[in-house]
Amino acid sequence: MQTQKIIDHIVNWLKDYAVKANVKGYVIGVSGGVDSGVVSTLCAMTGLDVLVIEMPIRQKPDQVNRAQEHIEHLKKRFPNVQGHTVNLTPVFESFEGIVSDHAEGNANNNLALANTRSRFRMLTLYYFGQLHGLLVCGTGNKVEDFGIGFYTKYGDGGVDVSPIADLYKTEVYQLARALDLIESIQNAIPTDGLWDAERTDEDQIGATYPELEKIQKEYGTKAVEEYEGRDKEVFMIFDRMHKAARHKMVPIPVCDIPEEWKQ
Repeated sequence: MQTQKIIDHIVNWLKDYAVKANVKGYVIGVSGGVDSGVVSTLCAMTGLDVLVIEMPIRQKPDQVNRAQEHIEHLKKRFPNVQGHTVNLTPVFESFEGIVSDHAEGNANNNLALANTRSRFRMLTLYYFGQLHGLLVCGTGNKVEDFGIGFYTKYGDGGVDVSPIADLYKTEVYQLARALDLIESIQNAIPTDGLWDAERTDEDQIGATYPELEKIQKEYGTKAVEEYEGRDKEVFMIFDRMHKAARHKMVPIPVCDIPEEWKQ
């Protein structure tokens, strides 16, 4: 992979898009993970205004520490970067208490609350974006955004631009090394940070990113019968999640009304 060419291309793309949109720069949510670490660094390299925000909701200490360490590291490297921490735990817990009567015994409650955390973060990013004239920059990679749909609709999927969505997770890690991100982020185990119990992405998905990438690159060209063993297991995981998440990856369906009916 021509890492430096890709870095330069993304930085120029981000800068050009912001200038044409007549905004001052970007706001990014940072979690202590490699995707947000890479994206926030690429945004900082544009020279435009960049606001990085950590938004903990009952977050694990190691995630908080990595995010804070990355923010401080980024501010030292780039004078155009500012960092904030917005503790959303009280907001989330207030909402959780309000809806608790409706959730008792409902098996979907934990997932609904996990997605709610992501949507509160989206609202926060857009608040600060509008406050300071910034676009919300997404941090999703190719497997998450266009493979298995591993993101929250109108949560971390609610963004203005998506600079690394054409890169696989393993390629994002290559950028992280080239960008000299802090070691703790380069070595961080991927997790969405939306659950009280520690749940890595692999725990939730049932497959690693390299395994999923292999299937995504072949998806649509090989039938399930052509796979065996572990590859077949991962194909079934990918196929199920991809089909279930199609509604996230295509435009909102619009019911077309015949023109003559509107006369």
